Amino acid sequence: MPDSEPIFLLLPSILSLILFFILIKRKQRRYNLPPGNMGWPFLGETIGYLRPYSATSEQNLSLSFELNSTFFRYGNIYKSNLFGEKTIVSADAGLNKFILQNEGRLFECSYPRSIGGILGKWSMLVLVGDMHRDMRIISLNFLSNARLRTHLLREVEKHTLLVLNTWKEKCIFSAQDEAKKFTFNLMAKNIMSMDPGHPETEQLKKEYVTFMKGVVSAPLNLPGTAYRKALQSRSTILKFIEKKMEVRIRIMKEGKENSEEDDLLEWVLKHSNLSTEQILDLILSLLFAGHETSSVAITLAIYFLPGCPLAIQQLREEHLEVARAKNQSGETELNWDDYKKMEFTQCVINETLRLGNVVRFLHRKALKDVRYKGYDIPCGWKVLPVIAAVHLDPCLFDHPQLFNPWRWQVSQSPYNLSFFFFCGGVPAFPFSGGSITQNNGSRGAGTTTSSASSGNYFMPFGGGPRLCAGTELAKLEMAVFIHHLVLNYQWELADTDEAFAFPFVDFPKGLPIRVFKS
Repeated sequence: MPDSEPIFLLLPSILSLILFFILIKRKQRRYNLPPGNMGWPFLGETIGYLRPYSATSEQNLSLSFELNSTFFRYGNIYKSNLFGEKTIVSADAGLNKFILQNEGRLFECSYPRSIGGILGKWSMLVLVGDMHRDMRIISLNFLSNARLRTHLLREVEKHTLLVLNTWKEKCIFSAQDEAKKFTFNLMAKNIMSMDPGHPETEQLKKEYVTFMKGVVSAPLNLPGTAYRKALQSRSTILKFIEKKMEVRIRIMKEGKENSEEDDLLEWVLKHSNLSTEQILDLILSLLFAGHETSSVAITLAIYFLPGCPLAIQQLREEHLEVARAKNQSGETELNWDDYKKMEFTQCVINETLRLGNVVRFLHRKALKDVRYKGYDIPCGWKVLPVIAAVHLDPCLFDHPQLFNPWRWQVSQSPYNLSFFFFCGGVPAFPFSGGSITQNNGSRGAGTTTSSASSGNYFMPFGGGPRLCAGTELAKLEMAVFIHHLVLNYQWELADTDEAFAFPFVDFPKGLPIRVFKS
């Protein structure tokens, strides 16, 4: 009996603890989470999510075969485990827009740590709050509308011609490499006044290529891995930028005239209070953003257009009209009025961005418990708005798998599907049949949303407070490049190639094309 006394003495305490935990459990909110599968422990469904897949096939609708089947199984909103965190994945247009509009209030940017490790903790891509706002203001000031009109338009045309003038009749080359050469040289010149073809520019470009390969690789910091090589290249690039900074600071202290005052480095040194580390990460992130996305978009346009001869014809007519007006006025360089006349070109740009989806998805995190369409998004959970799936939603865009620039015009498309194939057009991926009766992006009353509504969900540059600061520059680059391309050349695909996403869009063969003088 004495041995049982301790048990009886502890029994009330044990019962109290059990009761306490029961009460705590009852008080905890029971979330109504979307359906889904959390996958393997820790890994979740991350491997399937990052597997390379065709960026211009129907797998594009949900980023990979695994996610494609998941969306069909669970709907446009589902739960998963991605990048080691509990995640809500959204292909819902309304939710995606809601997430971006509530940046900083209900959601915030939350990229995997490996991204911050390679781009830098002060990179605009990973920053949140006031620091991101300050960095973005600097970028917007440098890329202001006035600067686009007076300086950057001239620079964009100059660097376009530097690339296109090297093309020779019936020459075969990589369109992707040429587009990357154009955008890299443009950004290097306007960020640090580096001249195209100069040995230091070419060396920086070589390091940058190694750096980019690591950004899209598995974050394994082991000898020989792409990630380790990228970290080494990052260090080399930052040392190079820092040397440039030291020279500029010395010149400023000596009060000497500087012919490089128009570049970003000079502007930041004179008009900001950023630390050296912050300036380095800002310049690296802008070089990354300004080079990679624009070059991919230009390459995608070169890829899509041969499949739509009518679009090339209308582009050529539009740009011939601009060129004729320039000849009559005796001017040679494009001006802002010329750019604003390129209306169909803007339709081509929009359609390239919609179908190509340079940015596939975004990384966000819930700051508070959020309820949407009856589902709960718990505080602290990751949220992935899948922009690509919305852009390819047949409820928003008529026959979304077709490259159809006229969907962005008020007037109807000039062809039906049978005429499209007769003219040699090729859809981005197999189409089941029917005809296009395009009216500004919609399929007709009762079957889909209006064009205005569809346009509200068109977000190739993100949205809300984190809308890409280089949006207008990217459109300007594409328009000017297309202008000189269609006026001076015809081209054809010299080999089979297609865009793959891993997760950035890339052509494995570089998109080989053969060019002919117009």
